[in-house]
Amino acid sequence: MTAPVPGAPRALPDFPWDSLAGARARAAQHPGGVVDLSIGTPVDSTPAVLREALAGAADAPGYPTALGTAQLRTAAAGWLARRLGVHVADPLGAQPSLIPTVGSKELVALLPTLLGLQGGASTVVVPEVAYPTYEVGAVLAGLAVRRSDTPPADAAGVSLVWLNSPGNPHGRVLTVEQLRAWVAWGRAHGVPVVADECYITLGWDVEPRSILHPDVAGADHTGLLAVHSLSKQSTAAGYRGGLLSGDPDLVRRVWEVRRHLGLLVPGPVQASMAAGLADDSHVDEQRERYRRRRERLAAAVRVAGMRIDHSEAGLYLWATRDEDCWATIDRLAALGIVAAPGSFYGPAGARHVRMALTAADERIDAAVGRLTS
Repeated sequence: MTAPVPGAPRALPDFPWDSLAGARARAAQHPGGVVDLSIGTPVDSTPAVLREALAGAADAPGYPTALGTAQLRTAAAGWLARRLGVHVADPLGAQPSLIPTVGSKELVALLPTLLGLQGGASTVVVPEVAYPTYEVGAVLAGLAVRRSDTPPADAAGVSLVWLNSPGNPHGRVLTVEQLRAWVAWGRAHGVPVVADECYITLGWDVEPRSILHPDVAGADHTGLLAVHSLSKQSTAAGYRGGLLSGDPDLVRRVWEVRRHLGLLVPGPVQASMAAGLADDSHVDEQRERYRRRRERLAAAVRVAGMRIDHSEAGLYLWATRDEDCWATIDRLAALGIVAAPGSFYGPAGARHVRMALTAADERIDAAVGRLTS
């Protein structure tokens, strides 16, 4: 056996959803077909306002800019102000305060590397129950991972903090006070705090607040970054359109490396993003679709004897039967329903399953019928 090389990065974990093959096969035997609630991929049509802008910009012979077009940066700054109450520093200035990204997952996976945090004895703090890509990004950069939902007393070696509010998988929303505590901790220790806010327009029981909001960040965005995406709010996951905004010093560091790597959002996609960010009506219409699906599915999950925890925002129900999550996965597969086991998201999720609201209405109705019969 070959000895591990000192300082070498750990191997990447297995892709979690591959382990659902058995549950999918069992669910496929249901006479009514599979109801796949395991992955939060949008299924509703991408709105015309995005599609038309994409088509109108299809003649794109030149390379796009990593900085983003002036049209896109203006639209993004307007969206942040209008929808989130966030005002970024001079979006069209020479020192960028926001840039487009190739979706948000790419950014999450590469951010430690883009910030130059590779190797050494450095640690990335992620939530106790967390989207697996935060850990993947740390592994790629050769960094350790610490799970914590509160600012750690010992900051030694911590080089980056990831927050996720509303959270994936559990839909938990951090309060203004909790966000402020993280901001104060990060600034006191010189550690960047990054908030993944890709579900921020989907608050149900509470109104999520951005880490860049003045009630949280204060007068400026020093040490702070926020990640946003059009995948969910604009049902445009196939376009791979995301945003990074916040501290201009941190944004510039990311931008400079992305220029070297050629991590460029295609020009037609930038035009589509600008159109989508300037239009609120399609976001509100899609939110209403998800609200209706959430109400029907949540009621059925409770009738089936499961408890829903958190889930006050986002696109998932975080449900439990107070048993090992794989036992619940087996129960659901017998009904032709596939969910995601909570263990995908860390040890603290081992007794929950995540059920997505992104299936078509007909499939949601099928799940409701099976859960309540």
